[in-house]
Amino acid sequence: MHLRDLTQFLAELSENNNRPWFAMNKPRYDILRAEFLEVVTALIGELSRFDPLVAHCNPKKALFRINRDLRFGHDKRPYKTRFSAAIVPNDLRRPSTAGGPAYYLQIGADGQLLFGAGEYTPPPPRLRAIRTRMVIDAAGFSKVLKNSKLVRTFGQLQTEGKLLRPPKGFDAQDVHIESIKLRSFFVWREVDLKLNEPDQLVPDLASGLKDSFALVDWLRAVVVVDQPDQPE
Repeated sequence: MHLRDLTQFLAELSENNNRPWFAMNKPRYDILRAEFLEVVTALIGELSRFDPLVAHCNPKKALFRINRDLRFGHDKRPYKTRFSAAIVPNDLRRPSTAGGPAYYLQIGADGQLLFGAGEYTPPPPRLRAIRTRMVIDAAGFSKVLKNSKLVRTFGQLQTEGKLLRPPKGFDAQDVHIESIKLRSFFVWREVDLKLNEPDQLVPDLASGLKDSFALVDWLRAVVVVDQPDQPE
């Protein structure tokens, strides 16, 4: 895709985040979105080589809308200044209700490419199930945290929103208590876009996301048992 055109469009949108400007530049957006869709489609094909469950992900459903949700918060800017997508199995739009891991990518107005995988703020039943499996499968989760490919590419799990104390029902002495305190179980990496090498975007993304598969695979094995929601 034309990465320079995309970052230029997003930079201009950052300075003109209003509906009249967007309406005038809608033809540019439509072309860039179609190109981004091609990238996501190709990426799904590459990811399915090592993760067959995503082979039938609908790329159109994987794309996030550029319109912001203005119902909450004080920021009333109508548009996001990034192109982003979440790739999941079974044509799910995103695993926001029932939960489940996803591969994620976004391109921002600053020319940064962010990519990663895992579960970001899963719903309460799913959150508790993940924490519980860390206790039950402590050895398996240790292998994930020590996975050489995961650590090499992404480092450790992101700690945004981490609790100060153990959640209710979990022992402060548990071997994975620091991970149990997390609200998300996600790894990501941010790099400068190679604007002069657009053909490398999909191969580079596929190679990087492949290194997150140990986490994705472990999270997919988590089973949610029906129970009342617990305080966090």
